[in-house]
Amino acid sequence: MFSIPSKRINIAMNLHCFGRNFSTALPPLVPVQLPSKMETHFWYVLPDEVKSASLLNQYLELLSPCEKENVCRMRGDQLKKSALLARALVRTTIARYQTNCQVNPRSLKFRKNIYGKPEVDWQNDDNRCPLSLHFNISHTSSLVACGVTVDVPIGIDVEEKHRRIKNDILAFARRYFSPKEVKLLTAITDPEIQRQEFIKLWTLKEAYVKALGKGFSAAPFKTFTIRSSLATTGTCHLFDTLSSEASEIVVESSDDPENLTSNWQFALLDMAGSHYAAICVEKDKSNRVEARVPMKLTMWKTIPFVEDERVSGTSAVVAVGGLIEQL
Repeated sequence: MFSIPSKRINIAMNLHCFGRNFSTALPPLVPVQLPSKMETHFWYVLPDEVKSASLLNQYLELLSPCEKENVCRMRGDQLKKSALLARALVRTTIARYQTNCQVNPRSLKFRKNIYGKPEVDWQNDDNRCPLSLHFNISHTSSLVACGVTVDVPIGIDVEEKHRRIKNDILAFARRYFSPKEVKLLTAITDPEIQRQEFIKLWTLKEAYVKALGKGFSAAPFKTFTIRSSLATTGTCHLFDTLSSEASEIVVESSDDPENLTSNWQFALLDMAGSHYAAICVEKDKSNRVEARVPMKLTMWKTIPFVEDERVSGTSAVVAVGGLIEQL
């Protein structure tokens, strides 16, 4: 998520930032099968739909002492709620897949790689839990998301479509984007379309560096270009809603434009007209054939322990770019 100043919205939330036991047991999580080969699962929560202070405090009890401290240290109920939901969503999502070894979301432990990307720290002696599960999280004040794959790295990012950008877009783009991307944005004369294309690009670039496991500092946005495989310098829209065959998204090195980084696959989604979501996953290394294989994608809107709604293939999710097969 790009750090451009935005207006803070005050919400009412009674969050108890201290250890507390609840007499009401949470219901079991609905188990879900692990993603199949080259399938991505995408879970998201809309914070405005989580209104119960009691439920929020039950989520808090799922967290480790360090996670609780980090949540409670944040200023403002909105930031606390978003951070709490992000951590609770990760724990409950991963726990759904571990039914064979009865993993409790409270028992999950995490570590970070050298760049700070979180990973599950499996500590099961008999190795019954799959060690190949990958996840990534992203959140705004109005949407919290978690992506899951098996065997392949994943990066996701979500951004509000209607977020107002106080900075001059082109000046901001010249600072962070590649020359090709700046040129494409400069060619767009309509300010609203230009703003939308900027947000799409930022979302995709963020997902890519998170999939690499490096983050912005280790993989600066200027060092690569994200574009549609059919985009040209005369194109005003980077990612129109095109047919899946026409809208493959690729990444190229700024130092070597002819050398496409072909081992990554992208999806760009419009979620209920309010958010863009970008997903980047590594392609199957065992597939030696350079085929344009769609990303298999299954999506759920959830309130953990309360309700799960499968939304892939519905009007709630519209493909904007990338080769995608919604399941």
